[in-house]
Amino acid sequence: MYITKEDIRCFLEKVKEAVNTDNYRIQRGSKRQDNNALFLDYVIDEAMAKTILLSLTPEDFSEVLQNEHIGYEHELLYVFGKDVSLLKRFGCVDEIVSLYIKLNKLDNCFVIVVSFHEQRYPIKYMFK
Repeated sequence: MYITKEDIRCFLEKVKEAVNTDNYRIQRGSKRQDNNALFLDYVIDEAMAKTILLSLTPEDFSEVLQNEHIGYEHELLYVFGKDVSLLKRFGCVDEIVSLYIKLNKLDNCFVIVVSFHEQRYPIKYMFK
């Protein structure tokens, strides 16, 4: 699939519209332990997470993945990386944390933040 910087700019415009109107959710729970860990390991709340999502740019874009879950194969997942400054929960100094952010924008303009956690490995950026 060929993706341009303009494609990602348009995608992010729609994502940010959804986030600004609280028409999104960050997946949490037993199947999203990495997402949960970010909120446990660092001083970060939903408002801060929202600010991070709103700060995404085309330069943060990595790749588009096909959803592999049965019944959702028609969905595309957009992967971004973002370096942010966060305070370790039991620390005293901010750290630069590289986040892995995977988004699913549904047809009804609702955004599901499938992944919102520390990167397990460095990602490649398409436009950097």
